[in-house]
Amino acid sequence: MTADINLQDRFTVPGRYWHRLDDGRVQCDVCPRECRLHEGQRGLCFVRGRVDDQVVLTSYGRSSGFCVDPIEKKPLNHFLPGSAVLSFGTAGCNLSCRFCQNWDISKSREIDRLSDTAGPDGVAAAAERLGCRSVAMTYNDPTIFLEYAVDVADACRARGIKAVLVTAGYVGEEARRELYAHVDAANVDLKAFTDDFYRRVAAARLQPVLDTLVYLRHETDVWFEVTTLLIPGHNDSDQEIGAECAWLAEHLGPDVPLHFTAFHPDFKMRDVPPTPPATLTRARRIARDSGLRFVYTGNVHDAEGGRTTCPACRETVVERDWYVIGRYRLTDDGRCASCGTAVPGRYDGPVGRWGARRLPVSLAGG
Repeated sequence: MTADINLQDRFTVPGRYWHRLDDGRVQCDVCPRECRLHEGQRGLCFVRGRVDDQVVLTSYGRSSGFCVDPIEKKPLNHFLPGSAVLSFGTAGCNLSCRFCQNWDISKSREIDRLSDTAGPDGVAAAAERLGCRSVAMTYNDPTIFLEYAVDVADACRARGIKAVLVTAGYVGEEARRELYAHVDAANVDLKAFTDDFYRRVAAARLQPVLDTLVYLRHETDVWFEVTTLLIPGHNDSDQEIGAECAWLAEHLGPDVPLHFTAFHPDFKMRDVPPTPPATLTRARRIARDSGLRFVYTGNVHDAEGGRTTCPACRETVVERDWYVIGRYRLTDDGRCASCGTAVPGRYDGPVGRWGARRLPVSLAGG
């Protein structure tokens, strides 16, 4: 894709992670797609492109909108439970998921859709003013706006606010090291457990996502959880779910929370039916039988699938209905109130009471 890119535009900044090729093109190395660009050409993500023989980011400080959400909506069930998070995204994406539920943002090719503007400190200041414990870069993938994401994360941390990524984990090795060095938590969308699905449905590959998960688990202190959207007839077989859960248990351990969420028809997969709740229940059972201790269901009302139990005494320590926390039996530092066993996660005070509210906000000019 070619398009005019103006280096004088205040939202355009030099990019990192690219190199020149012998044939005169430059290769963007932010993600495994490795777009090879001629002058004036944009990558598949749309917001990164080549101008004046370099790769630039064209959406620094521009957003598709801001909203205060419950942290459980990301979903993160073991990170500052019940707290409010300021969420935002930009245009574009480096995957091409046929089922994308934010396709109007992630597939946008109109920079003008980015109607809200905010510099990194403006985002952090707004989160502080709104009483948010964290800021989540979400809706599209923060990998593609890495330079902006890193600066936002640093501005948040300077104010004592946590930085969160909601991501597909499709990121290059060097870019991965920088991006995750600046954040506190992530939810990684593991879209399926076959390379065929990734190539056919998302125009990507599975292995780089698995590499990101292993990196997070073994080389960082980032708290992360994993989500798989179960799509009927595409990634919901017992065999595939079992293979995914066995891999997670072996490579990440039993304590990384796993969320199975329900698909609804959208974008280019409107002919696929919604996920039956029974499919989520079946997947949760397979995961628990594989040794995973914290397995949740999402996009449905399911009291059992929203419950956290103590890994030692088996008492229910957190009950959830959608994004609303009911029973809560954890201490301020995340220990079972009955037996004192630590429940893996990040806890640093009383449970929040934000509930299921969704509050759109404007940061224009921030």
